[in-house]
Amino acid sequence: MHIKYFLFAVFCGIMSACSVPKDIAYFRGIDDVEHLRTVAADGTFSIRFKPDDQLVITVTAWDPSTVAMFNPPAFATLVEGTEKMRKTEQTLHTYTVDADGYITFPVLGKVSVGKRTKREVEEFLRKEISKYAEDALVNVSITNFKVTVTGEVARPGRYQITSDRVTILDIIGMAGDLTINGDRKNILLIRDNNGDLERYRIDFTKPDLFDEPYFYLQQNDYVYVEPNDTRKRNSRYDSIKQQNIGFFTSLITSVSVIISILVSTKVLK
Repeated sequence: MHIKYFLFAVFCGIMSACSVPKDIAYFRGIDDVEHLRTVAADGTFSIRFKPDDQLVITVTAWDPSTVAMFNPPAFATLVEGTEKMRKTEQTLHTYTVDADGYITFPVLGKVSVGKRTKREVEEFLRKEISKYAEDALVNVSITNFKVTVTGEVARPGRYQITSDRVTILDIIGMAGDLTINGDRKNILLIRDNNGDLERYRIDFTKPDLFDEPYFYLQQNDYVYVEPNDTRKRNSRYDSIKQQNIGFFTSLITSVSVIISILVSTKVLK
């Protein structure tokens, strides 16, 4: 009779060990949500330019000569080279947004771009340039859009973003996903909003993150994946273990030195 209970307990233990922990799965309950929307579903989301952003602005028209004054020539940058061979690449002119949110644009002078979206800046420049050239097209892009990811991810680092929109899911994917030790319920996002640091706590196990203000990232966002409780416990254990090993190593070394001194003294006598 006791053997049956023992075998049943072993079976239950094996089954529980083979089950997938709920805290590992993302977006639990997403199938129960009738309709999902992101914060950009209404078309209102777009990054807004901030001080120190570096912008590339190109102006085109059917007759390039009419807009040449608005396009500073690209300049050559030395990439690598020796006395016998040099390699250069063409670099487009960039406009740095100053502390007050302005750039200095050819012909137009100082232009306010701070806190404006890409579309708003393009439309403003197009209207101003149309006074000098008809049917001009303006394209604005940011070249230093970077997001930093650290903590329990496969590839922590600083990532260059090449599109206008990047989500928290995109950046975690770029970093190789969370490790098994990452806390999926407590991911920290730190955002600099004109000098004010905003903090968001993100729970990847819930589907409502899609309509949160942090779903789309902004330039210079910082994402930190905290270790889960198991990782923290193991870290404390490893630390104590290393301290104990260090203590016993020092103790053994000290005892060995003392014994060596005693033996040497006895031999000399």
